[in-house]
Amino acid sequence: MKATGIVRRIDDLGRVVIPKEIRRTQRIREGDPLEIFTTGDGEVIFKKFSPIGELSQFAGQYAEVLHKNLGCAALVCDRDHIVASAGPAKREFSGKRVSQPLEQLMEARQPYRHNGRPEGCVFPCEGVDRHLMMAVPIIAGGDVIGAVATLSEDKRRTPTAETEKVLAVAAAFLAKQMEE
Repeated sequence: MKATGIVRRIDDLGRVVIPKEIRRTQRIREGDPLEIFTTGDGEVIFKKFSPIGELSQFAGQYAEVLHKNLGCAALVCDRDHIVASAGPAKREFSGKRVSQPLEQLMEARQPYRHNGRPEGCVFPCEGVDRHLMMAVPIIAGGDVIGAVATLSEDKRRTPTAETEKVLAVAAAFLAKQMEE
């Protein structure tokens, strides 16, 4: 744990303000759920709660099935991190922070489809050579909670109609799992 040197008082309703700098660096947005932990030493710890993270084992199995059936790398992410990946370079993706462009694609609430132009490639996270071929946001209870995506090394490759349908079904299925 790292000390920030910032001290805040609790108001009469039991609220405490998390400073803007911390919210920005930790990517905590208005409305984000925070899980609260306590220790025997009297520490209170806030941690971003990831609904998709709760399904990480299941999401990993789903990514494996997508990889085997579509023949390309697949991943499932929450709004901040890659939760599960399958296919080539699987270890390269697991647990990495999602890129700003992928985060913006999720916020747009629309499926992303690579257009086949190498200069237009969107990468799921920093330092990887596979770009997003297709990404579909997972929307549960009206909120974007993550995305499911396929990846490619070939910067001219575009997703097939089959890939689009399969990813739309995957995102809808994962959203349904989160709502139940």
